[in-house]
Parts: sequence; C-alpha cells; structure tokens
Amino acid sequence: MKFAKYLANLGYGTRREVQRLFARGAVTNADGGVLAVDDAFTHDAVRVHGEPLDPPPGSALMFNKPVGYVCSTRESSQLIYDLLPHRFRSRSPVMAPIGRLDADSSGLLLLTDDGALNHRVTSPKTHLPKVYEVRLANALQGHEAVTFASGTLLLESETEPLKPVTLEQVDQRTARVTLTEGRYHQVRRMFAAVGNHVEALHRVAIGRLHLGELPSGEWRVLNAEDVLRLNARA
Repeated sequence: MKFAKYLANLGYGTRREVQRLFARGAVTNADGGVLAVDDAFTHDAVRVHGEPLDPPPGSALMFNKPVGYVCSTRESSQLIYDLLPHRFRSRSPVMAPIGRLDADSSGLLLLTDDGALNHRVTSPKTHLPKVYEVRLANALQGHEAVTFASGTLLLESETEPLKPVTLEQVDQRTARVTLTEGRYHQVRRMFAAVGNHVEALHRVAIGRLHLGELPSGEWRVLNAEDVLRLNARA
C-alpha cells in the first residue's frame, strides 16, 4: 500500500491532508529523518509529529470504559472516542467497539478494525463468556443463582428463555455474573425479573481476557497472548 494511503487509512487525514504532512516534514523515521511520500516504510519505524503511529491495521484494543460514555461512532454528548485518539474514529475501516456497554455501565470494552475478529467475538454461535460485577439496590434473596442457572428465566417481552447464567454472591448486594448471551440490557433485565434493580454494572472479563488493573478511561493494544485468551472459554 502506498505511504500516503496507509496514513490516511489510519485516520491521519484525507489523502490531500496527508500529502501536506509530508510536505511540512512532519513524517519522519525514529531518528528524526524526514520521510518522503514515495519512501519504503515499516509501521513501527514511522513517526508523525515525532509520535509513533497509532496501532497498525488489524489491531484489537482493550479499553476500560467509564460510566457516562456511549459506544457509538455517531454524534452524542459523550462518546468513547472522546477518551481515545481522535483518529480511531476516522480510520478506514473504523476502530469500532466489539459489542457494547451502555452509558450507565463501565469496564472491559474491546475495539478493533478487524471485521472478522469483531464478528467472531460477537457471533451468537461463539457463546463467549462475559463476566460482570453487579451492585444491587436490594439485598439478594438467595434464590437468584438457582433461577439464573435454570435456563428457564424469561425476560419481559421475550418468548425464548435465557441460556443458563452463573451467579456468584460476593456480599448481600454484590454479585459476579457470567453469561454467554448478549441480549439487550440482559443483566439489568435479569435482576428486574427477580424484583431487584442494578445500581452499577462493571464488565471485568471476556473469555479468559481480564481487564486487570487497567485504569478507567485508559486503553492498550492486545498482544497475541491476549487474543488467545479472548478466544478461549473461561
């Protein structure tokens, strides 16, 4: 791929804007040597305004989404892209969320520009486990784990019962929930179905990939070992 098109696809501007970056000497190698638009290049050796390039095409990211931000590329009051490099939204293809967390939820969110990876993770056929920490308005009654694991719980306005869900009680109002589906607001609706209300919802793992100590609002690129964990069953 030609140098200017490569940078444009990474979101550094239109082809014409990228040409201007070259003309101003803003595209260099790691030693500060100015690169020309016709030069051969490798991703890791290029700098724009002295900074390494954003993650290469086909990358996947882990992001610790704070409450209040929307998983969308469209205009909104607060988008996740407000906390990420602005170019992620301009990439071709876009660095898009893998699945979603609603604005009132926090925790592990994955993003990628790899459509095949996005489909593989989100496909209902994958049954990839997702783990959430839940804080409730009311104390657990003791029957919730059995109800969720039964495979018979029916959510309001739906006709197909949920697949079995694992609930581990942490304390009276806190639980860890593991599910393999991704229905609309599933965890919140599950607890509503048993007479409770979710006050806080935080995703901590997808497959064997755990959020760990990544600070809220921060992100990092997944390495090969991370991707293996992502594709493994918990």
